[in-house]
Amino acid sequence: VNIALAFWLGRRLAPGTPAELWLSLAAAGTIGALFGTPVAAALILSEALASRAGPGALWDRLFGPLAAGTAGALTMTLLAHPSFDLSLPSYTHPHWGDLLSSVVIALAGAVLGMLAVYAFPYAHRLFRGLKHPVPALTAGGLLLGLLGALGGHLTLFKGLDEVKELAAEPSGWPAGQFAVMAVVKTAALVIAASCGFRGGRIFPAVFVGVALGLCAHALVPSVPVALAVTCGVLGILLAITRQGWLSLFTAAVLVGDAAVLPLLCVASLPAWLLVTGRPQMQLREDGTPLR
Repeated sequence: VNIALAFWLGRRLAPGTPAELWLSLAAAGTIGALFGTPVAAALILSEALASRAGPGALWDRLFGPLAAGTAGALTMTLLAHPSFDLSLPSYTHPHWGDLLSSVVIALAGAVLGMLAVYAFPYAHRLFRGLKHPVPALTAGGLLLGLLGALGGHLTLFKGLDEVKELAAEPSGWPAGQFAVMAVVKTAALVIAASCGFRGGRIFPAVFVGVALGLCAHALVPSVPVALAVTCGVLGILLAITRQGWLSLFTAAVLVGDAAVLPLLCVASLPAWLLVTGRPQMQLREDGTPLR
């Protein structure tokens, strides 16, 4: 009944749109209502669309990577017991005001991430002009040291351990200090990626998102800290990685609370519209950014 009504109404309001679009949107809405989470709709419809290439097509492609990922995850869990949970106050259930808060914070994270993306080609060109890796790494190391002195010891290194220390005291610093740490870490990420230092970008970006979320919570204490942190991480990861599922999963796993997922999905929509189709934080051989 839901799908039939949505299909009929959609075809009346926008008759030029494909019929399959209204069927898929209506099915997604129905599944989301049934399970109380948008993740189920995305996963089920992804598999249904992939099955057009043959029954079980998506699962056949996912089975090998899933088995490999499971083996790696279990091995690491048994040996090192890693945890990405920041032990933030739990987010019980959404409120109407949280809709606006989540969108604003995610957009702020996406904007900060896009500033890094647009600065990356210029920084890369500057260090490349030094003609040799030794002076480039020396200059980059000096700049990173100065940024570390400005932002404090928590802004050093990749940020995986530092982000837990940062989140352990959500009210331990004023909003201005959180903002400084977010900006400094973003600048450090651009410089490290430009001058030749090797390393990933996800964990530094997560630190930036957490600092940004804590800044938002410090400015408006009524915004739940778990929601603010996850939305900040979501926004900047969407800008830096352009991978929606990775950004959603990484943000959600920081709090380990399914109640935050619907708001993360809402916040991801305007943030994705902001970053999609724009330059990525990857360069071609000639130094121009990918799109």
